[in-house]
Amino acid sequence: MKGKAYFGPAGNPIGFNGPTVEVCDYIRSIGLDAYEYQATYGVRIKKQSALELKNNAQKNEVMISMHAPYYINLSSPKEDVLERSIERLVQSARAAKWMGAYRIVFHPGFYTSYSPEEALKRCKNTIEALLEKLDGLGVDKFTFAPETTGKRSQLGSLDEIIDICQSFEHFQPTVDFAHVHARNQGCLKDEDDYHRIFTKLEDGLGIKTLHSHFTKIEYTEAGERRHHVLMEEKYGPPLEPLLEAITECGWLVTVICETPFLEKDALIMKSMYDALI
Repeated sequence: MKGKAYFGPAGNPIGFNGPTVEVCDYIRSIGLDAYEYQATYGVRIKKQSALELKNNAQKNEVMISMHAPYYINLSSPKEDVLERSIERLVQSARAAKWMGAYRIVFHPGFYTSYSPEEALKRCKNTIEALLEKLDGLGVDKFTFAPETTGKRSQLGSLDEIIDICQSFEHFQPTVDFAHVHARNQGCLKDEDDYHRIFTKLEDGLGIKTLHSHFTKIEYTEAGERRHHVLMEEKYGPPLEPLLEAITECGWLVTVICETPFLEKDALIMKSMYDALI
């Protein structure tokens, strides 16, 4: 069975000037079918607006995900940071339910003074506290999607993300292929490299549905440095081998474009994918 892919921008498209509650009209009109709402600096959307966005997405058959605030660190040595991180994820879960977001993407944290093993343990302890709080509030319809991270100082290798998702219900991975590439110093070169990621995810989590991000990326020895547009051939990872892997692996994959050109590059991704199927 061939795979299926959805494509869309991270945040409101560059060419869209209307209210966010109508963004999926535009996304569908240009031929895309996914949208990641960005709560980068805080969950500010009101319930009524989120419900309107949900209706707009359903009308246009657009897959919605949500990126939780960047100021989240579930492995912080500071208790107040952990408390604020939990609260931001609680707010994200509420808003995601209102807008019908099928994934809540977030960055797990930083190693800081901890070893990777210690940071991962601390992160898991914080997630347990988060889930207890959500249960107490009666919030039960959510799927958190911890993201592979691009800096080597960050918690979020592919193995760590799989470990987190193995440990908790309501958790599924987000694979940012550019982050994997940057974190591992240019490791994604061909279709086999992508297939290895899909195989590791399927073996570890038993899944055949994936939420993902893609951009071209510049990196240093420390990892991620800067996102670049799709056609900058100087930078990786390569896109076509990923699309070939998706068509062959039989997965349902959402690909959110994070290049500076957003919907323009998302449309290029989709046209390249459509040419393969």
